[in-house]
Amino acid sequence: MIPQAEPSHHRREKWIVLVLLWWVCLLNYADRQAISSLFPLLEKDCGFSKAQLGLIGSAFMWVYAASAPLAGYAGDRMPRRGLILGGCLFWSLMTGVTGWCGKVWQFVAARALIGLGESVYFPAAASMLSDFHGEKTRSTALSFHQSAVYVGTIAGGWLGAVIAAHYGWRAAFYAFGGAGILLSGLLFFRLREPLRHDPEPSKEASRNTADDVIKVYSGLLARPGIPALACAFACANGVAAVFLVWAPTFLFQKFGLGLVAAGFSAVAAIQLACALSAPLSGLIADRISPRIRGARMIVQAVALLLGVIPVAIVGHASTLPVLIGAMGMFGLCKGAYDGGIFASVFDLVPAGSRASAAGLMNFFGWGGGALGPVLVGFAAGRGSETSQMAGMGSAISWSALAYAVAALMVVCAICSYRGIPQRRAISSGVEERD
Repeated sequence: MIPQAEPSHHRREKWIVLVLLWWVCLLNYADRQAISSLFPLLEKDCGFSKAQLGLIGSAFMWVYAASAPLAGYAGDRMPRRGLILGGCLFWSLMTGVTGWCGKVWQFVAARALIGLGESVYFPAAASMLSDFHGEKTRSTALSFHQSAVYVGTIAGGWLGAVIAAHYGWRAAFYAFGGAGILLSGLLFFRLREPLRHDPEPSKEASRNTADDVIKVYSGLLARPGIPALACAFACANGVAAVFLVWAPTFLFQKFGLGLVAAGFSAVAAIQLACALSAPLSGLIADRISPRIRGARMIVQAVALLLGVIPVAIVGHASTLPVLIGAMGMFGLCKGAYDGGIFASVFDLVPAGSRASAAGLMNFFGWGGGALGPVLVGFAAGRGSETSQMAGMGSAISWSALAYAVAALMVVCAICSYRGIPQRRAISSGVEERD
């Protein structure tokens, strides 16, 4: 039997679960990022073109996005503990299998299966944490959980390159896959399922059929502010995906850094800044939310607007210090936006639809985000190495426009949300107090 825990009576348990899920989230992103730091080796050993590497990088995102709605739907109806445990075990096994790959289609298939396994995690984890943490600490918990994304990205990029430099790129995948299998064992014995705040299915989700899935998501998209937040996530994630996939290669080839230095530097500046600003933005949002309606989205909009400038600078940076500085500035803005992705959308939906809402956000966020690495790969796929880097740099700079559009979409969501009468918002499940 799955152990139960009531969040209102187990204050200590909610923080224990947060720490456990923080480690799962860290590994989730380490597995994603490891392959990007190994692109120079795959280009050399397997003869892959940059367009092929871009396809490998995006295969994960497309499958992750396509399966996100069903993953979210399941997270509102199935034990989230089982989804998290099973997903972690499956994607870890597939990460290990990647070490056996040698052809483009094999890498694409392995990355796609990793995307399938990882898609179940965030909707279930965000819903679980939101049931453990009420209105007073929800942004804090979700933004702290989000900080594991950045630490995991650094770990994947740096450790993947270190292991590859000493033992070969295949060993990097075996190591990360083995770590995930061990973590799955710990989850089996310690992770607890909380009582749901809204144990009955919502009106939008009354029957477990394919038609009901469509009804759930059409109902979510009909809610004011949800489409705008989803579009914002797609634009912002497209920019983030470009940095995750191509930054190591950009530093390796344009500035002549070694494999380990490129793998670490490409992610450290951005991700360390993100890890600092994401929890801070959550604390700020929780502090001002009782006084200002839409405070979580306001924090996000400001972060996106400030992030436009450093993104534009990165692509045309002529020296390494300027590049690293711009990446750090971008990371501060990115983390402040990321910290409120799910907390903001949860302000707009009933408790019983949180996992589905997270699945919807991941569908748009990663579906749109997958286009970024492919477009940059094609932009840098022709000519000499110098012209390839110039094309990649220009494509990165132009992606600043996507960040500006994302900021505009969040502003639209704020206007929609603030236009809902307070009583109607509360009665529909918005702004509930725990």
